[in-house]
Amino acid sequence: MPETAPPTTDADPALAGPFALGTFSSGGPAFPGLLAGARVRDLSPLAGSTFALFADWEAVLPQLTGLAADTASGDWHDRSALRVLAPIAPGQILQSGANYRRHVVDLVAAEKQSVHGATPAEARADAELMMAERARNGVPYLFLGSPRAVCGPYDRVVLPAEGVQHDWELELALVIGRGGRSIRRQDAMDHVAAYTICNDLTTRDRLYRPDLKAIGTDWFTAKNADTFLPLGPYLVPAAFVGDPGDLRITLSHNGVVRQDESTKDMIFDIPRLIEYASATTTLLPGDLLLTGSPAGNGAHWGVFLQPGDVLEGTITGLGRQRNTVTAA
Repeated sequence: MPETAPPTTDADPALAGPFALGTFSSGGPAFPGLLAGARVRDLSPLAGSTFALFADWEAVLPQLTGLAADTASGDWHDRSALRVLAPIAPGQILQSGANYRRHVVDLVAAEKQSVHGATPAEARADAELMMAERARNGVPYLFLGSPRAVCGPYDRVVLPAEGVQHDWELELALVIGRGGRSIRRQDAMDHVAAYTICNDLTTRDRLYRPDLKAIGTDWFTAKNADTFLPLGPYLVPAAFVGDPGDLRITLSHNGVVRQDESTKDMIFDIPRLIEYASATTTLLPGDLLLTGSPAGNGAHWGVFLQPGDVLEGTITGLGRQRNTVTAA
């Protein structure tokens, strides 16, 4: 089992709303919990896991509101005495690629300069036009991730022995609370139950298969190593978060801020991502959808993860995750 750092510090950012959900342990079996301030209420009498809470989310949310307010009964724990685990064992994991405008513009402009000989100004202007056209008439880019790559928000990230360009990608993730197929864009937000933080780690030098160039990318190998999806710390109900299209995503690497962007920079917003995903696959309660990562990953800085590195990620109202990197 991955090691876990202390769950919180005095510097942790405030969570949106009166409560959040998570998965905790006090040394025994994991249990679903409701975090209200510095205390956690054991939700085991209500459900066996946080995943189970989303099966009938519309009915469960009012119950949770009542349990958060009822501080006189129930089994409450001091948060500082608990281990904070990944907040949910998700069903399907859908991951969005190339969904932040500045990030993709940087990539396209760099290629136009290095491969096509464009000047920096020309390259960036062309890239901006491409992204504007993509936003108008393009479609999202989605792929599947493995639930077994998930680890906790304070667990150690273990670098696989294969590859050396291990990279970070902090993302806003959402949990589906109402299932559906072919969901209309105008109805999509009714299907979102909660938000959390996810770091979609990638081994860049294993992304392309030199032996199978015609096939292209190898997402399975590059993104699904054990511990390569730090998740959490908590699930914050969507009703508390406000506009998910106006949240700040910040990641620091060894204390240096590397990613710092608003979700306003998304090319395809959350309703469009849900519409696109559900056109192919039925979305079910407890599914996780990652919405893409902004500019500032390690490839941009020419810096990749090494044993001993520390990653800290925050998103407005969703808390903070902190992961130490170790070798396999």
